[in-house]
Amino acid sequence: MKLPRIKGFLPVSMLDWPGKVCSVIFLGGCSFRCPACHNHKLVLAPEDCEDVALSQVQDYLREKSGWVDGVTITGGEPTCHLGLPELVRHFRELGFYVKIDTNGFNPSMLETLINEGLIDAVSMDIKAPLEANIYSRLAGVAVNLNDIRRSIEVIKSSGIRSFFRTTAIPGLVGEKELLSIREELGKVRMYSVQRFRNMETLDPEFGKIPSLDLEIFDSLQSKFQRAMSDLPIQLIN
Repeated sequence: MKLPRIKGFLPVSMLDWPGKVCSVIFLGGCSFRCPACHNHKLVLAPEDCEDVALSQVQDYLREKSGWVDGVTITGGEPTCHLGLPELVRHFRELGFYVKIDTNGFNPSMLETLINEGLIDAVSMDIKAPLEANIYSRLAGVAVNLNDIRRSIEVIKSSGIRSFFRTTAIPGLVGEKELLSIREELGKVRMYSVQRFRNMETLDPEFGKIPSLDLEIFDSLQSKFQRAMSDLPIQLIN
């Protein structure tokens, strides 16, 4: 099986995996065309991004073993790649934990990774309430919501550490939408709300939407946490 090409490498992150120090691997390509995406070069033109040799990443991890806990594989959308399980095995064989970031479009790949014991954690973006029009608008393509729901259930029932997150976007995803997402998710270990920033968005029209004001975000945080008192929430500025 052909390994996915690594299109970016962040040696150290203390933000991408709560509670762990990790390296971050970026893969190219994506099933979505989210207009708010900031990694759109990876999505639209991964061939223009220089490859990072797997051996380079492995050498770094061997050197930092005992300090770096694991590897987060993100993108783009990692589950687009049939060779993803084999890539993960390379990191598992070195003794590192692995987390996958996903948009949830490929529940079958998630099941494979989980059932084969290849990943220790997964983070899934929930774009919007699970309604066809708004979800497809924020994904930039027509979305099969059955796949999104199935991915949510696969993750929730897996027993591995899981994170769900949504970007709050002025005029599109606010308190009402976040509450709807919460109802759809039910009990989850962690749900994060990210603040929309209008810099370098895939769709230039989304660059005209104002970044979510910090004062409004703080107000949303307060309201949301009260409404979600039974759910651990991490709100990210």
